[in-house]
Amino acid sequence: MDDSPIARRKNEHVALALGQGAGFQSTRTLLDQVQLIHDPLPELSLEQVDTSVQLFGRSLRFPLVIAAMTGGSSQTGEINKQLASIAQERGYGFGLGSQRAMLAAPSLADSYRVRDVAPDVLLLGNIGVNQARDLPTTAVRKLVDEVGADAMCVHMNPAQEVVQPEGDHDFRGAIGTFARLVQELGCPVIAKETGCGVSLSAARRLRAAGVMHIDVSGAGGTSWVAIEAMRAQGTQQQVGELLREWGIPTAASLAMVRKARVETIIATGGISTGLDIARAIALGASVAGIARPVLQALSRDGRGGAVALLEAIEAQLRATMLLVGASNLRQLASTPRIIGPDLERWMASGPAEF
Repeated sequence: MDDSPIARRKNEHVALALGQGAGFQSTRTLLDQVQLIHDPLPELSLEQVDTSVQLFGRSLRFPLVIAAMTGGSSQTGEINKQLASIAQERGYGFGLGSQRAMLAAPSLADSYRVRDVAPDVLLLGNIGVNQARDLPTTAVRKLVDEVGADAMCVHMNPAQEVVQPEGDHDFRGAIGTFARLVQELGCPVIAKETGCGVSLSAARRLRAAGVMHIDVSGAGGTSWVAIEAMRAQGTQQQVGELLREWGIPTAASLAMVRKARVETIIATGGISTGLDIARAIALGASVAGIARPVLQALSRDGRGGAVALLEAIEAQLRATMLLVGASNLRQLASTPRIIGPDLERWMASGPAEF
């Protein structure tokens, strides 16, 4: 399984993602620009705080998706199994990495199958919009069915593709592809970026095509441009090094996408604490996604390390909710907040309704 070019690339991606060079260096998520207002009289006990949420027909105990990362080799398949089983035990969602490898090498499909360890988890499939454009809807549906996904992330990653040595350079037809899949796929379609964020203009075009669910995957966490630059040579490497900080910060993208009035917003991109999750929900997110920090904890300290990280994040969100007087996520979403100048500048750059 791991002898194919695709499998080798997937293993390289994981190895590079674990290193320090994979993160944005100067670009921040700007979630630190969201100040929640302290309530010294919350009239709550910590045990009353309810972090549950319904999403795509599944009940989550906590508003978190262990976000799309990997698959396509035996090594990455084992990572998927371990993280999906944690999501099952703790009541999170789980996102698969791009299933493109399944199209090129059907033998790699097992690396994406996690239902044996996560029968009840909210499971998100994943395919690139470029690949979906060139496939009949029935073939995309087969990817959903083969892994038992509840919804399909269709990812947009032009910045990564233009740097990736094996990348696609033709990004035409994406809007039509989304419109077709929304009409024909038979499950929720999530438009997902891969670390560069979604603008208000893009969100509105997606909304006009019928897309009601967006994962902003903003800048400030993992830079897939930087990862591909480390794999590239020559001109592509130079482009990647120049654009490694490219993107819309996560908080800015959340504020923009909220204006498009879609049904579901998933906040990924540099989320690492429970306070980050609280700030993201206050900006309009339904749930948050965390990828690289969980992968790093798993690699460094095994399953126990990943669980310890996630337990801490849960405790942080519950404490934050108590301190703003929010007994549930609906109340957290409407809690007062102060926006700092860096985020305000991004918001002011948009249309007048900001």
